Amino acid sequence: MLLYQKCTNGQRFSEQKRPEKAVKMLGRAAPGVCQVVALANQQQTRNMATLKAISMRLKSVKNIQKITQSMKMVSAAKYTRAERDLKAARPYGEGAVQFYERAEVAPPEDDPKQLYIAMTSDRGLCGAVHTGVSKVIRTRLSEPGAENIKVICVGDKSRAILQRLYSKHILSVCNEIGRLPPTFNDACKIASAILTSDYEFASGKIVYNKFRSVVSYQQSDLPLFSQKAVETAPKLATYDSLDADVIQSYMEFSLASMLFYALKEGACSEQSSRMTAMDNASKNAGEMIDKLTLTFNRTRQAVITRELIEIISGAAALD
Repeated sequence: MLLYQKCTNGQRFSEQKRPEKAVKMLGRAAPGVCQVVALANQQQTRNMATLKAISMRLKSVKNIQKITQSMKMVSAAKYTRAERDLKAARPYGEGAVQFYERAEVAPPEDDPKQLYIAMTSDRGLCGAVHTGVSKVIRTRLSEPGAENIKVICVGDKSRAILQRLYSKHILSVCNEIGRLPPTFNDACKIASAILTSDYEFASGKIVYNKFRSVVSYQQSDLPLFSQKAVETAPKLATYDSLDADVIQSYMEFSLASMLFYALKEGACSEQSSRMTAMDNASKNAGEMIDKLTLTFNRTRQAVITRELIEIISGAAALD
């Protein structure tokens, strides 16, 4: 039987409504309940944001893996051609070096000027190919007597490495190297730039990467000598009919030949190193994809489990 009480304003209310008022009062008196609900919602939102971030990262790594795999295939095709061209270019460089060895050409002691040519390219993503060549020259420039050394950078990569500390030693820079397979015309242009640079050097070196196998290469150098050093060689008489004009013509041709040989060696080493680097990058991307996929699945499972717990807890509270 319902019990009613008279209110001052003439309205009556039921005592059965008192528990609702008590519940409201309890809600106002216990703010922790609201904080727990807000914390749960915040945690769920954070997990959803984490899932989105992991999904975006996973998509990005997959795209990078596709790029590295494509670059590996392109480098493999270019490496095959570069190795074939290198076999035909080796007699050019070896013949010029044998001439200096048999004639016993030596740099003059009274002229300390030297010229170093760094054989690199404009393209990266090929391991330590360019860094190795620049490191050899950088080590020589840090030794005593470096004030008499000038450097010609063939390719932007060597210029970028040497310019910060040894910009005063850089004589000139040759660009647009490595985009296309090197030709003898490219070597002739570089040789012409060296001979017309108005820098009279007594000796020097062409520092380049010597190709050994698909997975290995080493830094090597080819000698450079002035015409005066060749004319004063003790065993130059081994070659008959050598006057000043013939020696000058041969010096120009031998410089172009050695540059052509160094370009071919560097191009073959660069393509093999890029192929290896892209293969390693693809493998690392695959490992990262596996880890991100596992993290994504665990996070998603945690979100689903938390939602199920909230549903079950709500249903149990209603019962």
